[in-house]
Amino acid sequence: MTRRILLVNGPNLNLLGTREPKVYGTDTLADVEALVARMAAEFSLDVRAMQSNHEGEIVDAIHEAREDCAAIIINPGAFTHTSIAIRDAVAGVALPTAEVHISNVHAREEFRRHSYLSDIAACVIVGCGVQGYEFAVRRIATLLAE
Repeated sequence: MTRRILLVNGPNLNLLGTREPKVYGTDTLADVEALVARMAAEFSLDVRAMQSNHEGEIVDAIHEAREDCAAIIINPGAFTHTSIAIRDAVAGVALPTAEVHISNVHAREEFRRHSYLSDIAACVIVGCGVQGYEFAVRRIATLLAE
């Protein structure tokens, strides 16, 4: 069995570190990717990271994960609330998926409280800052060990 996780970060997450630091903190996307890689290594897992502002690229990456990944960690950004296509891709590949949100979406605008992914995700981690990615790796490692 493959020991790789696909890490997906959606639109605007390339701006981490400078975008609304009071909401998203000061860690950059590179910091997040390094954190996930370090955590994954503790569980003998490899990581392939991608970020895109384009829905179709995210769908394609999820489809490709079926070939060489055992699980997905995804922060779909704004696509959380709009993308049935990403939901269908996640459902279609049938890999354990952790949904991560840096901010507490439930304490923000009403439209951010609905996720097209949450009901099919193995876990949803919300409002823990970038530490949520660490929790996601730990949870995915546990699921893969079962």
